[in-house]
Amino acid sequence: MKSIYINKIAPLCALSLLMVGAASHAQKFSGVVFDADGNRIAKAKVSLVNTKYKAVTDEKGQFTFNDIGVGKVELHVSAKNFSHINEYFTITDQDMTEVTISLSATVMEVVDVYATPLHSSSIESALPVSVISGDELRLKQASTLGETLKNEVGVHSSYFGPVASSPIIRGMDGPRVLITQNGLDVGDASRVGPDHAVAADAGTAQQVEVLRGPSTLFYGSGAIGGVVNVVDNRVPTNTDNQVDYLLKHNDVADENEATLNINTGYKSLAVHLDAFWRESNDYKIPGYATAEEDHDEHEEDHDEHEEGHDEHEEGHDEHSDEEIKGILENSASKSSGFTLGSSYLFDAGYIGFSYGRMERTYGIPGHSEHGEEEHEEIGGEIAEEGAVFGDLVQDRYQLLSEVSFEDSFINRVMSKAAYTDYQHQEIEGGEVGTQFNNEMLETRFDLYHQAVDGWKGAWTLHYKENDFNAIGEEAFTPPSNTESIAVAWLEEKHIEDVLWQLGIRAEHVTLSANAEVESHSEHSDELGSHEEELHFNKQSFTPISASLGAVWEYSRGYNVGFSAAFSQRAPSASELFSNGAHIGTNTYEVGALFEVHEEDHELHVDLSDQNVELETAYNLDLTWRKFEGDFGFVASAFYNHIDDYYYQANTGLFAEDGHDDHNEALEEQHLDEGVEEHAEESEGLPVYVFQQSNVVMFGIEAELFYQVTPSLKASMFTDYIHAKVTDGDNLPRIPPMRFGGQFNYITDEYSAEISATHYFKQSNTAELESETDGYTMLDANFNYFINNVGDDMVAFLKVNNITDEEARVHTSFLKGVSPLPARGFTVGIRGSF
Repeated sequence: MKSIYINKIAPLCALSLLMVGAASHAQKFSGVVFDADGNRIAKAKVSLVNTKYKAVTDEKGQFTFNDIGVGKVELHVSAKNFSHINEYFTITDQDMTEVTISLSATVMEVVDVYATPLHSSSIESALPVSVISGDELRLKQASTLGETLKNEVGVHSSYFGPVASSPIIRGMDGPRVLITQNGLDVGDASRVGPDHAVAADAGTAQQVEVLRGPSTLFYGSGAIGGVVNVVDNRVPTNTDNQVDYLLKHNDVADENEATLNINTGYKSLAVHLDAFWRESNDYKIPGYATAEEDHDEHEEDHDEHEEGHDEHEEGHDEHSDEEIKGILENSASKSSGFTLGSSYLFDAGYIGFSYGRMERTYGIPGHSEHGEEEHEEIGGEIAEEGAVFGDLVQDRYQLLSEVSFEDSFINRVMSKAAYTDYQHQEIEGGEVGTQFNNEMLETRFDLYHQAVDGWKGAWTLHYKENDFNAIGEEAFTPPSNTESIAVAWLEEKHIEDVLWQLGIRAEHVTLSANAEVESHSEHSDELGSHEEELHFNKQSFTPISASLGAVWEYSRGYNVGFSAAFSQRAPSASELFSNGAHIGTNTYEVGALFEVHEEDHELHVDLSDQNVELETAYNLDLTWRKFEGDFGFVASAFYNHIDDYYYQANTGLFAEDGHDDHNEALEEQHLDEGVEEHAEESEGLPVYVFQQSNVVMFGIEAELFYQVTPSLKASMFTDYIHAKVTDGDNLPRIPPMRFGGQFNYITDEYSAEISATHYFKQSNTAELESETDGYTMLDANFNYFINNVGDDMVAFLKVNNITDEEARVHTSFLKGVSPLPARGFTVGIRGSF
């Protein structure tokens, strides 16, 4: 299989090499960048859009481009703490050397976004975009991508303990939210289930971008809910010498972490190396005394109040043994990885290649048996017999290229390709219960054209093939192959104060399952005739997406973004073909191609007569921004009507799991899902089936920023989402409303920040789903800047959950057994030279 993928990548390498070359011209284009008070701005980034020309202003704010071709160009200028600006110039056969650019200060962080083919920043998009980078990213960085992003507006975490949290965007996750690395699918199994860790680490990233809302035009049907793009420098585009490092320790999980980024080069050869290592033990949870302390307190209560004795016993039964001990057992993890990349740089662009490897072993909470014989070591802890943990290994090869052609109608070509070989084992009591293998090949070409009557745009050719299989007695989905090929066309044009954005994408998706394993569940009946088997084994879809967007800068420093999108999504293989026990989530999962019923207390899973359909979304998005001056805000409202929405519904039925050691964890999980009466009578896994229904989702998101003094900044945010099936029932695991704020104080020597976020009670629940109490998280951090050690050096202290609040995450499958961590202190040092 690897040789087949290599043969497919080879033509891309040849095409990129043939593109080396560009025309030469004689014009000079130079200028100076100022702020509003006439002060020159150093280190401003200046570029000519859709060309090879990029520069950084010197200490006098000056920039220069040589050999510019005749014609109209778009100049883009950005600088830290200033809003971006785009201006148009007409280049003639004479030099243009007295250009002056004025930037306005902004209280908001404005960052260029790499996740979209057409140039934009975080304030220039019709859809709302969040970007975290630099020091902010290092402060928010956690052991999982979901926990790193959970405080971004519109983003929550699936929180499968601290080990496997994925981002949730506007209530959507799984196969609706695409996780990419430099614009290409990470190629892991995290979209299959919440217990699978994301194979992308923010520790070595330059920035992380979140596109909120349908992004199918850029990435295909798997991005109907949004995109999280992790941007790193694994394929370097310059030879600048740069070393970044970080060392830190936290006490809540006894976690240690180290990361290193190195970028260097010589002449036309650029080289990059990064590596990270992280190891933690089981983490502490709040609000529970040790068993001995609990017993002493109980004795005191017994002497004073007999009624207090009864209440204490009842309270004791509500919490798992892990909670009484004050730790969450089987929540340790260890991970490491490295990437080596190199690029050849030439006048018209670059071509580069990288290889990366990631290894991660982590406990999956809620499965501990407390055995005494066989053990596995995870981090510094020992996983006991009966415990379930995941063992992940990924190898990733990536090719990136960009070439400019100034005298051609196609003036720029960006090429991307990645091959990913991923393996994930779910190990139970020392035995491999399920092994997931995923091989993915993805190639993408973005072809940009010269402006035609002011319209700039690009055509995208996109191919992806995914071979996925689950092997073992507890494999809940059969081996499958997913192949997609797509073509997209995006255009934009400034008409006076309005930037118009248009796009359309057509895609063909084929999903095939292996017939030999289609009856792998002991609960499955025969699947019927040969014709039915063929229908089951292969499904084809042709999703279409289109959008119209506009960004109206109606006044200096203000704009309004509007987007109307029609998006379709083909179902994933697991949504169609699943039929078996998933030990990681303690559930029995059944795909949409099947129907479930119970006869004589026996579960039956049969092939359904109902056809599966494309998921079709009609989305409206409105965003209002103020981004200049001491006060700024971003406020968004969205409405999304989705026909034939796929979701997992709790049937109230149970399937035998064949593992007595899971009964305690299962009972806890059943209580969490609000089916206590079944849990008392049944032993086994709750059955979840993928269903299709029409759904309406709408919500609001808002951020406000105020520069109180030159050193003090205050900010607030809120978000809310409402999601219901059109027949009246709520969708399960929808995030609650929340409200947060923070104060940040910075001087030349130190900075300090305190933040609070309140999560409201979630009572809008689905059938058989329990409510979740609200809670408030209070956090703080302090940074001390150490001068004269490299370019910069920072010693930092963070305190999370200062009040030691007990908090349950409504979006988590494990909310009944896995609360958020207790009060924790993190100390560390980071810097560069």
